[in-house]
Amino acid sequence: MNKTFNLLFYIKKAKMNAQGEAPIYMRITIDGKISEISTKRTVQPSKWNSQAQSVKGSSEESKSLNFYLKTFEQKVYDTYYELIREKEIISCDVLKNKLLGRDQKNRMLIPIFQDHNDRIEKLVGKEFAKGTLTRYKTCLSHTKEFIRWKYKISDIDIQKIDYAFLNDFELFLRTERLCNNNSAVKYIRNFGKVIRICIANGWIQKDPFVNYHSKIKEVTRVFLNESEMSAISSKNFNNERLSVVRDIFLFSCFTGLAYIDTKKLTAQNIGIGLDGSKWIYTNREKTKTTSNIPLLAQAEKIIENYKNHPACINSGRLLPVLSNQKMNAYLKEIADLCGINKELTYHIARHTFATTVTLSNGVSIESVSKMLGHKNMRTTQHYAKILDSKVSEDMISLKQKLLDKIL
Repeated sequence: MNKTFNLLFYIKKAKMNAQGEAPIYMRITIDGKISEISTKRTVQPSKWNSQAQSVKGSSEESKSLNFYLKTFEQKVYDTYYELIREKEIISCDVLKNKLLGRDQKNRMLIPIFQDHNDRIEKLVGKEFAKGTLTRYKTCLSHTKEFIRWKYKISDIDIQKIDYAFLNDFELFLRTERLCNNNSAVKYIRNFGKVIRICIANGWIQKDPFVNYHSKIKEVTRVFLNESEMSAISSKNFNNERLSVVRDIFLFSCFTGLAYIDTKKLTAQNIGIGLDGSKWIYTNREKTKTTSNIPLLAQAEKIIENYKNHPACINSGRLLPVLSNQKMNAYLKEIADLCGINKELTYHIARHTFATTVTLSNGVSIESVSKMLGHKNMRTTQHYAKILDSKVSEDMISLKQKLLDKIL
């Protein structure tokens, strides 16, 4: 229901005709927004009572015009309440178009969402990462399934999307698609971008997200400690592919680079820094932020080891990186062979750089954040929280050792 709805008749003296009559207009005000509509009637300005919003006098002509205006006013009220019964989101434009019999084009959600995805696809590699497009495609797929599941239709008018729609969509993601909290919240947020496009274009008057609240739960990031890194580094694999995957994974442990950024590295990404040593200069594929990283000896040695590798020579890349799927599959095999009871994935290398390699060794959180290419310091602070718990564990162990010595 709208908070305010007011009607006002007035004349426009600036538009008087040759007979000296001014047109009578109605001003419609809904929630502070104004629109006007012509009544198709005129009156001599001297005969108009602006306070009473009617024509002066008791002549048949005056009575007839006033009756017309009352009828016109009642028609506006009837149309307004008809829209309420139809559970439409009412605005001045919606009411005016209904009164004038204009056929409003129903804007449907799926074509708008698809157009958004098509635009992103054209900008992949320029403004957006391929993973961003994948997430929006998945979100669109979930949206289509939800509409069929909830409403038994293939598409929905964007005017029908409200707070209840969002709540039901989230329920669907959690129960039917079995998404965890963070995945469900992220899909709803992706969906929110499409809604903001609709609002910016004036296709939706009320933001369905106004009272909607969802929160990402903090996830404990898995990383390798020094002994686990050492176990992987010193392991002698009788298999070349495992050795290659191990080396590339360790390279990311000592640089903090994500999979895609490691895969794209070429000799052009290596330069001399202010300290006179070699640095990696790159832009993160995911966020397009600059990531400048001093090249540690361990990482430099790995690059040197693969400079003559056929795959590197043919591709011009620094390392013979396999597909992400294969890398993760082989890393699980490596974890088993090294006795590491953690689900080893390539991204754990980035977490390991942030914790074990840098923060644990006294590198400032500001420097770590810059090397990781984080846009927000809060993202980096998650790693510091992990280390706080590690400090607590270490101190408990230290206390016990000291007690043992005293006893």
